[in-house]
Amino acid sequence: MVSQVNKTEIIYPESDGKPMADNTKQFNWIVTIKQNIDWLYIDDPQVFVAGDLLWYPVEGQPKIADAPDTMVVFGRPKGDRGSYKQWQEDNLAPQVVFEILSPSNTSIEMAKKLLFYDRYGVQEYYVYDPDDNSLEAWQRIGDSLDSVSEVNNWVSPRLGIRFDLTDELKIYRPDGTQFSSYSEINQLLEQEKQRAENERQRAEQVNQQLVEMEAKLQKYRQLFGELPN
Repeated sequence: MVSQVNKTEIIYPESDGKPMADNTKQFNWIVTIKQNIDWLYIDDPQVFVAGDLLWYPVEGQPKIADAPDTMVVFGRPKGDRGSYKQWQEDNLAPQVVFEILSPSNTSIEMAKKLLFYDRYGVQEYYVYDPDDNSLEAWQRIGDSLDSVSEVNNWVSPRLGIRFDLTDELKIYRPDGTQFSSYSEINQLLEQEKQRAENERQRAEQVNQQLVEMEAKLQKYRQLFGELPN
C-alpha cells in the first residue's frame, strides 16, 4: 500500500507585524513618493507601484522577504495584491525601491536591506533621511548595486525624476513639475474646482444676458417691427 504524503501548504504572510511608519514625517514622505510615482504612470497599465508591501523573491521560502516603503515594478499590471510573490509576476523583481528612515532604523537593519535588494535584482535603491535631509542612492552596474557618488540633482535612469537636496528634498517629474504632498494635491484640486465653478457662473451670467437681450429685441419687434438692415 502506497502511503499518501500530504504536502504542508506554505504560508506567505501579508504583514511583517511592523508599522508602515514610526512618525508623521516618515509616513508623509512614504505616501508622497508612492502617490506621485503612481500619478507619473497613471496612464501606463504595466507599471505596478506599491507601498509597504511584502516582497517574496523566492518560491517556497517565506522567510526571505522584505517590505520596501515604496517599490516600482515595470512590466507588471496595476491591481491589488496581498503581497508581491515574484514567481507569480513573470519573475520580475522590483526595479526601483525607496526607503524612508526613522530614528528606529539601525545601521545593521539598513545594511541587511541593501544586501537583500542587491541580491534579488533591484536596479535602483534610494534611502532618504528626512531628519537630516540626506539621500543615498545605488544603481545596478553589472551584477551589483554601486553607490551613486553625487546625489544632488541626480536623475533616476528608470523613473526620469530628479532629486534636489538644496533645501529639504524636492523631487521633480521629467516635465519639471515638483512632487506634491497629498494635502498640496488636494489644495490644487480645490483651486481647480473653484476655477471651473467660477467659469461656469460666468458662462451662466453671459447666457442670462443673452436671454435678456433676446427678450428685449422681441419686445422691440412687437412694438416697432423688424429692425432696418
